[in-house]
Amino acid sequence: MGTIQINNLSFKYNQMSDQLFDHVDLNIDEAWKLGLIGRNGRGKTTLLKILMHQLDFQGQITTNLQFYYYPQKIVHPRQTVRNLVLKLSGLVDYDMWKIEMELAKLKLSSQLLERKFSTLSPGERTKLLLVVMFANSTGFQLIDEPTNHLDIEGRKVVADYLRAKKGFIVISHDRNFLNQIIDHVISINRKDITVYQGDFDTWETSKTQQDQHELNEKNQLQKDIKLMQQSAVKKSNWAQQTEKGKQKNVKMDHHANLDKGFLGHKSAKMMKKARMMQKRTEKAIDQKEQLLQNIEIEQPLTFNYQKINHFDYFINVEKLQLSNQDTITPKVSFTVKEGEIVAFVGPNGAGKSTVLKTILGEKLPFEQSGLIDGKKLLVSYLPQETRLRGTIKQVAKNYDLEIGKIFSTLRKLGFERVLFNEPIENMSQGQKQKVALSVSLSTPANLYLWDEPFNYLDVITRDQIVTAIKKQHPTMLLIDHDFGLLEEITDQKVSFKK
Repeated sequence: MGTIQINNLSFKYNQMSDQLFDHVDLNIDEAWKLGLIGRNGRGKTTLLKILMHQLDFQGQITTNLQFYYYPQKIVHPRQTVRNLVLKLSGLVDYDMWKIEMELAKLKLSSQLLERKFSTLSPGERTKLLLVVMFANSTGFQLIDEPTNHLDIEGRKVVADYLRAKKGFIVISHDRNFLNQIIDHVISINRKDITVYQGDFDTWETSKTQQDQHELNEKNQLQKDIKLMQQSAVKKSNWAQQTEKGKQKNVKMDHHANLDKGFLGHKSAKMMKKARMMQKRTEKAIDQKEQLLQNIEIEQPLTFNYQKINHFDYFINVEKLQLSNQDTITPKVSFTVKEGEIVAFVGPNGAGKSTVLKTILGEKLPFEQSGLIDGKKLLVSYLPQETRLRGTIKQVAKNYDLEIGKIFSTLRKLGFERVLFNEPIENMSQGQKQKVALSVSLSTPANLYLWDEPFNYLDVITRDQIVTAIKKQHPTMLLIDHDFGLLEEITDQKVSFKK
């Protein structure tokens, strides 16, 4: 039976003042299917790289397992898929039947092996690289964000595939996907890392209960501290007043009818009790500070939404179809009214992003038939891949936005201040997406066009966005593949079928 034992693991990047991981201990069984969960920037990918020994660390990792990592780095994307598979998997040509069998499980044709890797769609690449990674059945797989380029059907197929595998660690921010495939959770918290048994929902329930218990305990401690502080002050004041009174009586009359010894003794006892009460108070304060160190506070986000009510509709689309020699989109008709959230749903490659860009007014190499009738509106566009470059301050200046608003939104999203002056192109995908999201939220808009905005974002950030959408209900055209999330926030869905 294979295991992974992590003892006293500590790690930080050179630019960090605090440890990313501080004396972490974990024990993992090779049969467990683990979801690795935590806010962007907490070190999920870093932990996988440490297991792969790609980063130097302090501590000890003891294991008898061979690790395999997704996504693999592709140096020559123009080679055939067959050659790529042979190089990455270590298989020989007569073993390719194993690969073909695995491809079939992911609903991919074996003819894909003769194509160049560069011609594959993002979804096809994801599935192929997962197959290559699982080619060695004796390994332990480390899977980093497999769902980002998968549509709803693709996520279901990959979930079915992974559910049949033995053990792995997977990073994903799609709770429905995780609930289908995992039986344990590694939770990277603010101050520590813990392992839970169960799926995502089980972890979330346990975490919520733990946070609530600590919150109740903190509230009780706050009440106790206040009472102890008041009691200590009273005792100290009484002792001081008694001592002053005793000295005053002594000066007034050496024969005063007072038991000065008794008063002095009582005063000393009271002062001692006051000091003891102060120590108890300090101990309670220390206990309180140890609580809630891992609680994730979801600070509310706000859209800079400019509501207007004098239009019957914002966008009206009738039998719109776009075509060129390579692509033809399905005909779609829909109307977007003020305050409506409309989602484009359908498989990858069906033309959802193309239609969204056309509505935005981008000039694309397509013939257009049908009608697009849009009002003159302030639009905030969040593309699938961020186009932002330079520092956040430079972006704010370029878009004529208030930098304080962007910084404030980023802090609410758990974004570290140390990154405020970092070039956006040097950031992780999750950090880039948070910057792009903050810019979109800060932009004055009557209409939001968001193309897969939840890619790379942690679960807490997703929840923050969903809460903001449900509260303000901005007018929005949205593309996403998280079906559960779409069910929660959308008013209508426009289906794109190939």
